[in-house]
Amino acid sequence: MTTRSIPDDPLLSVEDLGVRFGGIVALDSVSFAVERGIVCGLIGPNGAGKTTLFNCLSRLYEFDAGRIRFDGVDLGALPRHRIAALGIGRTFQNLALFGTMSVLDNVLVGTHSRTRSGFLANALRLPGVAAEERAARDRAAQRLELLGLDAVMHVPVAELPFGTCKRVELARALAAEPRLLLLDEPASGLNHEEIETLAGSIRALRDRLGLTILLVEHHMNLVMNVSDKVVALNFGRKIAEGSPDQVRAHPEVVEAYLGAGAN
Repeated sequence: MTTRSIPDDPLLSVEDLGVRFGGIVALDSVSFAVERGIVCGLIGPNGAGKTTLFNCLSRLYEFDAGRIRFDGVDLGALPRHRIAALGIGRTFQNLALFGTMSVLDNVLVGTHSRTRSGFLANALRLPGVAAEERAARDRAAQRLELLGLDAVMHVPVAELPFGTCKRVELARALAAEPRLLLLDEPASGLNHEEIETLAGSIRALRDRLGLTILLVEHHMNLVMNVSDKVVALNFGRKIAEGSPDQVRAHPEVVEAYLGAGAN
């Protein structure tokens, strides 16, 4: 019996990444790697460069220097619309859902990167289109069930509470079958009970779906509890990288959050 070998190289590699907005340096030679199958937390005070980095990874922003490689592919050489099909999924800090559409239809949007038929094939209902649509609906329904949303799949998103909408957005990102999942402030706006549920979901999704997860979050307890590795930024620079315990105790991280002279 043969076993599947897992490559030793990291899934994501950020190398000397630099971003400027006019005279403002948003990212200054940031480098780190995210190994396959881990949860990596990305932390830092407001303005540290976390969202800018996420926007570079999903190609919403262009970067001025450095390189980003995903499974050996240079992301800077790809057009934006290829990112999802490559295997990178993302949620957003501010919900980006279609309020008048049902939960199911919102999640179906996430399957688009995995469909092959084009506009003409769909317009003419050529053979294979119906089968592809059924497969997409099945995949969307599976993700909804996985996140406990199957009971509300036909409810318009605008009628749901904020915490449930957060799970809908997560289901939509998962429907694209990503290998790397970028979670942007998933705990924002959630209550204590919802955050505890989210923590369990992040680990469970990683294990069940074989995901690699990069998590940007201000809720430090959540990051430290679910992450295998943490990268800390401040003023656009990487100031620490390592295990949660190592980063939590790093002097520059303590200073960034508590101020100079903090012990």
